[in-house]
Amino acid sequence: MMKWIFLALIIVPSLELALLIWAGGQLGFFATMAIIVATGLIGAFFAKKQGLKALKDIQEGMNSFQAPGDQLMNAAFILVGGVLLLTPGFISDAVGFTMLFSPTQKMYKPFIYRLIHKKMKNTRVIVG
Repeated sequence: MMKWIFLALIIVPSLELALLIWAGGQLGFFATMAIIVATGLIGAFFAKKQGLKALKDIQEGMNSFQAPGDQLMNAAFILVGGVLLLTPGFISDAVGFTMLFSPTQKMYKPFIYRLIHKKMKNTRVIVG
């Protein structure tokens, strides 16, 4: 798992940088900067809006005595998506936007649930 994270920390920023350089050459410096700033501002707006909705959903679930599992997962997606949108780059922006909305969050949920299940299965809990 750590080797994949390490590779992602090298490969993804390299791809982002290459794409930003290419976009700067094609669109120009100021247009590229405008896109980066615009996606950051739009992303922050949507992250705040979706984040407040996620908090409301968690509160409503807790008030009706339901476990907030799915609502917490949605809130985590919104948090990660918001951080990705504030990070300059086109790839991180695309992934960040997909994490903000329920229809596209469904793409990530099976992978995350499998990851959590695998971690829970391989972890021993010793009490006492």
